[in-house]
Amino acid sequence: MRAVLQRVIKASVTIEEKIVSEINSGLLILLGIEAEDTIADIEWLSKKIVNLRIFNDENGVMNNSLLDENGDAIIVSQFTLHASTKKGNRPSYIKAAKPEISIPLYQLFIADFEKQLNKKVGTGEFGADMQVSLINDGPVTICIDSKRRE
Repeated sequence: MRAVLQRVIKASVTIEEKIVSEINSGLLILLGIEAEDTIADIEWLSKKIVNLRIFNDENGVMNNSLLDENGDAIIVSQFTLHASTKKGNRPSYIKAAKPEISIPLYQLFIADFEKQLNKKVGTGEFGADMQVSLINDGPVTICIDSKRRE
């Protein structure tokens, strides 16, 4: 499972010209799921993200977590995070999980993340053509892979 975290001042997801999720201060999380992902990946990754100290404290030092800040989050499924560009110029998405695997894991990730954060989060719509808008704060962008535990 891979995640790209972007610390944001503002973010939204629009589908067919309708805003379906919108937050102010918090995280925009792009989530890539592969077939080998398990509940253990979900639990490790959601706990890691919620507790990652990437928000500034009163001294301007990245010392606070999303949980400390009572920040908001949007979680968007993005299979392209598992693109392989090793051969040729057309990315291969062979490692990305098929919808029958990834949809339930995406939903479980959202549920576990909400449990860890103690609040609802915004989402995209699985498989939809989405427009994601954000104002990256910092900028702070972090990539995490549950298989490598980094």
